[in-house]
Amino acid sequence: MPPRTMIDWDLAVSTASRLAGPGPTITRPDADAVVAELRGDAARSTGLVREFTGLDAPAGSELTAPVLVVDRTGWVQANVDAFADLVGPLIEQVRARRGTPNGVTDAIGSKVTGLEVGGLLGFMSSKVLGQFDPFYNGPGADGVTPSSGRLLLVGPNIVHVEQELSVDPTDFRLWVCLHEETHRVQFTAVPWMRDHVRGEIDGLVSGIDLDPGKVAAMVGEGVRRLGDVVRGSDDVSLLDLFSTPEQREVMDRLTGVMSLLEGHADVVMDGVGPRVIPSVDDIRAKFDQRRKGAGHLDRVLRRLLGLDAKMAQYRDGAAFVHAVVDKVGMDDFNAVWAEPANLPSKAEIGDPASWVRRVHG
Repeated sequence: MPPRTMIDWDLAVSTASRLAGPGPTITRPDADAVVAELRGDAARSTGLVREFTGLDAPAGSELTAPVLVVDRTGWVQANVDAFADLVGPLIEQVRARRGTPNGVTDAIGSKVTGLEVGGLLGFMSSKVLGQFDPFYNGPGADGVTPSSGRLLLVGPNIVHVEQELSVDPTDFRLWVCLHEETHRVQFTAVPWMRDHVRGEIDGLVSGIDLDPGKVAAMVGEGVRRLGDVVRGSDDVSLLDLFSTPEQREVMDRLTGVMSLLEGHADVVMDGVGPRVIPSVDDIRAKFDQRRKGAGHLDRVLRRLLGLDAKMAQYRDGAAFVHAVVDKVGMDDFNAVWAEPANLPSKAEIGDPASWVRRVHG
């Protein structure tokens, strides 16, 4: 993990864990049953995803990309580890530019930043139902095989939402697992995807300009537009406000990729669902309504953090996948996984016909 002279990662974890809370209270036997059912649903989903999409995760992928059922603190720790790894080069760049460290100033700054990161993760940790972490480099499920990622299912949040929506728990857990397992299959069946996405993120981080004058100008413009974001009259997040034109180009490419991955997973869960989940229509209707029912503060935070943009990725990506499959069929749609050049751009996500023309002539 990078040195704590820039970010106190331990403080970030403890802050986020306090803010997140433990989630719903259930007995230990019930918790064990939830964990067992989610693991079973994830394993069952692999074959269902393969049958629907034609994507085939290689043998042994359950070892190289294991499924973990975690609590909120476990999700926070996993994301702190990933975040520390991703921003490590930037931290080293900042330290090199600053030269000799100031012990007192750095200690105070690292704690302030740790609190900020912890606040962000604390808010998000109660919202996430599952997440595939493609950059995890620890051991696989057997403790020996090198990992190529891991799937995290946040047990307390899944239980909380199924109780809040009054939906069938067995159906809801399989529904969630269908979506999240699709992500695991995407990255294990398409071996170049992990390095491609990591390369784009590294480019985004390394492209940050640390020149004080440019940073000041960028912050000034961001602050000027912040009011528009809060009022909902500007379709951007904090990342958009505090980024350069070059970084926004990378973000556009990443938006295209993430819209594809999220939309594809939504198409799978809704395509497979009616065959294996009796109450899927009830679940989808209540889940979509829940997204609309957030309070004002929650909506502002979601907008600032870019979570509204993520919701748009589900919608726009799913529309792209449906349009392409309707036009050329699932087999020809799967050309999207052949090489990085076949990934849709952000513009093509909104214009599926242009992707079909480019890739299939």
